Amino acid sequence: MEKLKKIFLNDYFILCLVIANAILIFVQEFQLNGSFLDYFESLFTILFVIEMIVKIKEFGLSNYISDYWNRLDFVLVILSIPSLGIIFFNDSTLHLNIFLTLRVFRVFKFFRLIRFFPNVNPLITSIKRALKASYIVIAGFFLLTFIVSLVTCSLYREIAPEYFNNPVNSFYSIFRLFSVEGWYEIPNLIASRSGVLIAFLSKLYFSVLLLCGGILGMSLVNSIFVDAMVSDNNDDLRSEVSVLTKKIDILTNKIEELYNNQTKLKN
Repeated sequence: MEKLKKIFLNDYFILCLVIANAILIFVQEFQLNGSFLDYFESLFTILFVIEMIVKIKEFGLSNYISDYWNRLDFVLVILSIPSLGIIFFNDSTLHLNIFLTLRVFRVFKFFRLIRFFPNVNPLITSIKRALKASYIVIAGFFLLTFIVSLVTCSLYREIAPEYFNNPVNSFYSIFRLFSVEGWYEIPNLIASRSGVLIAFLSKLYFSVLLLCGGILGMSLVNSIFVDAMVSDNNDDLRSEVSVLTKKIDILTNKIEELYNNQTKLKN
C-alpha cells in the first residue's frame, strides 16, 4: 500500500500518465484500431480513479476537496468514468449509441495538463480577479444583447427568418454582429429583400448596433477584463513602493533626530 501511495502521490508520474493518455486519445481519433486502443484508454481511466481514491484516503475528503486543483481533477475523473461503458457494452447485440457519445467525456482529461503548466497559479488568480471585477459589465453586455435580439427578432422575423425566426437564433445572430463576424451579410440580405427605404433604415440600424455593441461594447468589456487581470502587478508594485516610502521616512526621522542630538551636544 505504501508503494502505491508513493506512485500515485508523485506528480511527475501523474503528469506522464496524463501526457500518455492525451497521446492515446489523439491516436484513437484516427480510428486505426479502436477496440484495441479502447482497453488502454479504460486502463488510464481506472488509474486516474485509483489516484483519486489514494489521495482522498491519504489527505481526507475535506482536505482533498479544499484544493481547487483537486476539485478540478475530481470533476474531470468523474466525467471520464462513463466512457468505461463502451468496453462493457462493446458487443454488437448490446451496443447502445449512448455509450458512443460517452466517449467524448474522456477528452476532459486533457484539462488535467493545466495544473502542470509553469506559473499557472498566478494566471488563474488573475482570471478569477478579472471575472469578479468585470462581471457587472459582462452582465450588462449580455442584457444589451438580449434586448437587442428581441427587438430585432420582432422587426426582421419575416424578412430574414434564417437569422431572426426566434429569440434564440436572433440572440446568436446579434452576438455574431457584435463580434464583427460577417456583420455586413445580414443587413445586405435584408436590403436585397426589402424596398429602398427599408433597406436604408436597416443598414443604418445594424451600423448603429455594430458601433454601440461591437466596437464600443466589446472594446469596453475587453479593456476592463484585461485591466483587472494586470492590476495585480500594479497592486504589488504600489505596496512595495508604499513599504519602501515608510522605511525611507523612518530612516529620515532617525537621521534628523541624530542630527538634532549632535547639535544639542555641541551647544
